[in-house]
Amino acid sequence: MTKAGDSPAGQERDGRPTTWGPPGDRTSGAGRRLTWSARRDRPVPRRLAGQAHVTVGAAAKVVVTVGATAALAAGALAPAASAVIPAHAAPSQAAHAMQPAKAQAAHAVQPATVQQTPPPQDDPFYTPPDPIPDVAPGSVLRSRQIDVSGNGFSVPVNAWQVLYRSTSATFAPNAVSGTVIVPEQAWTGDGERPLVSYAVGTHGLGPTCAPSYKLATGSEQEFSLFSQALNRGWAVAVTDYEGLGTPGPHTYVAGRSLGHAMLDAARAAERLPDAGLGNSAQIGLWGYSEGGFATAWAAQRAADYAPELNVAGAAVGAAPANMEDMANLHDGGPASGLVLAAAVGLARAYPDAPFQEILTDEGKRMAAEISTQCVEEFSARYAFRSLSSYTTVDDPMSLPRWQEVLADIRLGGTTPQAPAMIYHSPTDELVTFDQAIALNRDWCAGGATVQFQPAVLGDHVVGAVTGAPIAVDYLGGRFSGQQAPDTCGTAP
Repeated sequence: MTKAGDSPAGQERDGRPTTWGPPGDRTSGAGRRLTWSARRDRPVPRRLAGQAHVTVGAAAKVVVTVGATAALAAGALAPAASAVIPAHAAPSQAAHAMQPAKAQAAHAVQPATVQQTPPPQDDPFYTPPDPIPDVAPGSVLRSRQIDVSGNGFSVPVNAWQVLYRSTSATFAPNAVSGTVIVPEQAWTGDGERPLVSYAVGTHGLGPTCAPSYKLATGSEQEFSLFSQALNRGWAVAVTDYEGLGTPGPHTYVAGRSLGHAMLDAARAAERLPDAGLGNSAQIGLWGYSEGGFATAWAAQRAADYAPELNVAGAAVGAAPANMEDMANLHDGGPASGLVLAAAVGLARAYPDAPFQEILTDEGKRMAAEISTQCVEEFSARYAFRSLSSYTTVDDPMSLPRWQEVLADIRLGGTTPQAPAMIYHSPTDELVTFDQAIALNRDWCAGGATVQFQPAVLGDHVVGAVTGAPIAVDYLGGRFSGQQAPDTCGTAP
């Protein structure tokens, strides 16, 4: 159903495509009106005036988490925003890439332009229509063009924030926000420009943790990872997940919801007129840690949920296949803040599971705090706490309904139809290596084409950095039509 005066997304009104507007209009402090539209004939500001981007610095600090803890790695990456030059660049582009650094910087590296970006809870763009329109998953409800910056520098891409229709863990319609990023350089490779649907590692449960907000403010620390896809000329869609950006809390580690959000981000990118992506473009799925968990769920759900998408392959990094095992490992330890966050997120995704009614008063305060916080905050605040210390029952995870929920989010029960690579460091201390082995065995037993890739160096955080080029190379092989490696006969 639609509200009075609304037209279904993608339909024509006066010969032009329409989108839903937000609940109210907004004018920035600089007097510029923020415009929500994917219409080609309506001017959309490249910049939202007012607030300076956050400068992360010359070296990226990558935040990646397990779905049960968080960590920071500083200085691991060179600034990815120094240039976004496709690997398939034409001779003129290659010549530009070889220009002296000073001259090239004048074109490729510009300090981030001042841009007002109100936090999502104060920005009506993120408030979904009520009720959610009766349209297909992946339909764009509204969009607006933005500038994206990384490491304090604007990058040569076209980017849009989008609000799109998706589906929850319990198959209810919802709205999810995200970002679609397309290199400015024309695609010169074979066929249509490929699209990567990228899923971030744990950011938190509160609205200011949303990747779309962080990309607009220059503080998205995983930009240095997925910019490697942009460097090859591929488009990238980055979902915010359910309840991260849109009213939350985020349905943290609710696997089916995460997978749906990734697949619908790809659909939304293909349906965004100004992005210029074809509806038969090859699609790669990629993520690490919580993002790897989301990617694995998207790979498992793609054939049933989004059969029209041309999914070429999935790169699954450090995915916690069995969340109950991870929770038991980290509950009460340094990573316990994210165990509590998982409980809060799952309680929102599965509202019939007992939660508020079994929390103590202190537990209710904990849940309220974590619902609005980003990972750095609750990881520090709630380290070395046990879930049972906040509940009136000794072992809440053993309750029958919670056992059903934990079984529902466990990976491995469905075989992906597209080829996949599972990459994981054997020395990962957060998402233990046995999680990758178990997922690989389950998928291989179901007949999937899987490359098991343990050649990832470092602990959990460093593995995100060292594994990223491996993931991009794997997807590049799928996009170029190479036969997908299959190690099911030899992997552990």
